[in-house]
Amino acid sequence: MMNRDNHMKLKIRPLGVLLAPLMLGLCASSYAAQTPKSDLDVLMHKFEQGKYSKKGADGCLMCHKKNDKVMALFDGVHGNTQQGPMAGLQCEACHGPQGKHKGKNEPMIAFGDESALDASMQNSVCLACHQDGEQSQWHNSLHDMEEVSCVSCHEVHVAQDPILDKRTQNDTCQSCHQSQAGAAHKRSAHPIASDQMQCTSCHNPHGDIGNAALKQPVLNDNCYQCHADKRGPFLWEHAPVVEDCSICHDAHGSVNDNLLKTRVPMLCKECHSEDGHPSTIPGTNQSIQVAGQGCLNCHTQIHGSNSPKGRALQF
Repeated sequence: MMNRDNHMKLKIRPLGVLLAPLMLGLCASSYAAQTPKSDLDVLMHKFEQGKYSKKGADGCLMCHKKNDKVMALFDGVHGNTQQGPMAGLQCEACHGPQGKHKGKNEPMIAFGDESALDASMQNSVCLACHQDGEQSQWHNSLHDMEEVSCVSCHEVHVAQDPILDKRTQNDTCQSCHQSQAGAAHKRSAHPIASDQMQCTSCHNPHGDIGNAALKQPVLNDNCYQCHADKRGPFLWEHAPVVEDCSICHDAHGSVNDNLLKTRVPMLCKECHSEDGHPSTIPGTNQSIQVAGQGCLNCHTQIHGSNSPKGRALQF
């Protein structure tokens, strides 16, 4: 049923070839002259031998076919027998060569906190296939530096990976990023809490060339993907707007209107002192600090103006 003779035509490379350099580099100094003892040592020994099963998944399923979680693999993309791991080395493409697992119960590669492999080793299994496109910057990512494993976010033995579903993606991210999860419920926030927007709308969790894993190299370009009207160019520009949107706004949420870090006019006064400007609204005795929107009552075009009279961003 699971004939693997065509796996070379499909360019599925044996996992031992892909993983052995990484694993051997970590363990070679202590492994060479020893009899394998730990699960990691046994796995290393199996990779050196490279004894892949001739029966492939048929041999695995003789014992594991009654396990619902195992069989759920065939409901998703990784269980497709025409392409991917199940078209090549099948179960062993991810779990390593069978060796003497059957009968003597030698360990196979497992994933998660209880695995004999650390996060980097586990991830090398996934990266054997997934190392292009959005995953190309993984080794520059904070997730990789913090030793987050792929299975911390992704599920393989399922019909649909929850993190790829827009309705459940944010829950997965926020299980670790709790500060951002709380900010999403502030009075002014992007529609993350209602799942109308996802964390990946702005971030690439697999890493990117910009700061904070933003999908665009420059923060402002990230914002302009939705807020194109703020891009300009403007005849009269507001310097902090051109420099960095986050000078004034907190993208994850704020208690102030429009995601502002501080309420107006105090936000404006962080850069603009009172020198040369009256402290009261002309013609009244009302303080400019408490009058409605403060500075924005007059300076309405705060992101920039194209009016010939808009030097003070008033028109």
